[in-house]
Amino acid sequence: MEKDKKVVILGIESSCDDTSAAVVCDGVLLSNVTATQYVHEKYGGVVPEIASRAHEQNIIPVVHEAIAMSGLDKKDLNAVAFTRGPGLMGSLLVGTSFAKGLALSLNVPLVDINHLQGHILAHFIDEPNVETPHPKFPFLCLLVSGGNSQIVLVKAYNDMEIIGQTIDDAAGEAIDKCAKVMGLGYPGGPIIDKLARQGNPKAFVFSKPNIAGYNYSFSGLKTSFLYTLRDFVKENPNFIEENKIDLAASIEFSVVDILMNKLKKAAKDLGIKEIAIAGGVSANNGLRNACREAAEKYNWNLYIPKFSYTTDNAAMIAMAGYYKFLDNVFCDISLPPYSKVIFD
Repeated sequence: MEKDKKVVILGIESSCDDTSAAVVCDGVLLSNVTATQYVHEKYGGVVPEIASRAHEQNIIPVVHEAIAMSGLDKKDLNAVAFTRGPGLMGSLLVGTSFAKGLALSLNVPLVDINHLQGHILAHFIDEPNVETPHPKFPFLCLLVSGGNSQIVLVKAYNDMEIIGQTIDDAAGEAIDKCAKVMGLGYPGGPIIDKLARQGNPKAFVFSKPNIAGYNYSFSGLKTSFLYTLRDFVKENPNFIEENKIDLAASIEFSVVDILMNKLKKAAKDLGIKEIAIAGGVSANNGLRNACREAAEKYNWNLYIPKFSYTTDNAAMIAMAGYYKFLDNVFCDISLPPYSKVIFD
């Protein structure tokens, strides 16, 4: 490739219920378009079959809009990056199939992206005329979402090591399930977050796990929360409604406390001051505030993503694809998507 030629990457994300496409040029984000599926709210969770059908409807207009908003043409693309996994298989198949077809039609390479690595590399998204500080290598990233809770040692763009992870439920999953038991609706995380800002985080105490190393466990906390509700509701049928603000604050505080204790331990043991958070739960105000307090206390250089880059989005996929493209790491068109994996 000529020295002065721009590197333009289209990113496609379809791992769950958001259909997203983004265009990155020389590491700068030009567009990021997402279609969210609200139909799942009435079911209390994502229905895989419905999600995959909605992706089929959304992917062409979303990709078209992303390319149009970038001010470029599809013929300017140097590669198509896509989420290969982990995620819902039906949803991934839609994005994977479209990416393969588009890459073939344009005769450009495919770049497969691990969804979790994409979340971490969201910290390197640059926007036009905006100076954004990026973590310095090596750094620790607390990656927390509805399906994953991990502490990742990031040594380089292409060198990441999971040093701690949940052995059962993820943090976001635990919060969502507690919200569901309280009858708060779906998705539960943002509802809990909003209520928690008004409540007393010390109102209720739930049991916390004692797990070795940097690993997490949230199933016991979830069970403790359930038993607490059961016992109080026996005495007062209106207990949940009368105490939902304090319950939300207390469960959020417990989850954040578990997450932060392991992150602090890892940072101290490894002597690392560069700390980042990523994933859907990184949008939680309780976690963000706890990270800021720890950063001030332990002199961390803290990196918190914009809210728009915490949820599933194609900007992070395009950015991850950009770095893999520079390394000439491409994907064979025969490779299928995968629903579960740790890291490549």
